[in-house]
Amino acid sequence: MRLNGVEIEDTFAEAFGMRAARLTITGINDNWAYNGAAAVTGFATSVIGCGVEAGIEGYSSNTPDGRPGMNCLFFAPSKDELESNLLKRIGQAVMTCPTTACFDGDLPEFKGNDSALSKVNIGGKLRFFGDGYQASKVIGAKRYWRIPVMEGEFLIQEEFTLAKAVGGGNFLILAENVESALQACEAAVVKMKELKGIILPFPGGVVRSGSKVGSKYKFLTASTNTAYCPTIKGRVEDTMLSENTNCVLEIVIDGLTDELVSKAMGIGIRAAVEVPGVLRITAGNYGGRLGKYHFHLHKILGGN
Repeated sequence: MRLNGVEIEDTFAEAFGMRAARLTITGINDNWAYNGAAAVTGFATSVIGCGVEAGIEGYSSNTPDGRPGMNCLFFAPSKDELESNLLKRIGQAVMTCPTTACFDGDLPEFKGNDSALSKVNIGGKLRFFGDGYQASKVIGAKRYWRIPVMEGEFLIQEEFTLAKAVGGGNFLILAENVESALQACEAAVVKMKELKGIILPFPGGVVRSGSKVGSKYKFLTASTNTAYCPTIKGRVEDTMLSENTNCVLEIVIDGLTDELVSKAMGIGIRAAVEVPGVLRITAGNYGGRLGKYHFHLHKILGGN
């Protein structure tokens, strides 16, 4: 299968079940809402080393307190891990940020599918920072905590919603040089970020250090994906690179639903193949043995 002359390998991306949360961070203006969102989603490229995968989804058009706000998405392998990381990140990165408040974000993607949702108590635990001077208010069926801080008050919702989600959708862009690969990734990222309900957790949405399972070193569970490293392709027996392939970059997608991940992959691949110098598109998997979600490239792109 070819798109704009670029080979689309007949393979699939293998992704995993995750737990996800959408947070709405508000501030006195756009700048402080963004500062809180940027801090709370920092150091969150991979659950392997960061605990969570996270990113800013975009501006919120309808915030609970009527102030400027940003929506952020967080993904972790389990409910307990996501709850633990949200507690630390909100406490250290949102409560510390001047003028911010933190709310449970809406999840319209799961309307009518309550079985995919669960609740965790975040504000009800962070309230103890108020040292006994914290106060609560119930509006409708939701409880909020007002925690005194030196600037005034930090307002946080008591419970946050977690949803069953998907992490690790991906595709690899193989190109003649780094300039073409990077331009293709940038074009793909711009288009993909228009879609709500997904994040691209790596820097600028792109990862250069893709990994494989295992290593020659016993203390490592993962190591560089040697089959796709161009500087050693002449020394690796199982290299997947042709002579004129000199750069490989990967885009990883986490989404609230598998449909969103599939749609994002299609959007990204179609944008990437428009860039001259792109030779092939493929995807990373483990032979279908580990992840329950398989995103077949040909099927996503409408092929046989």
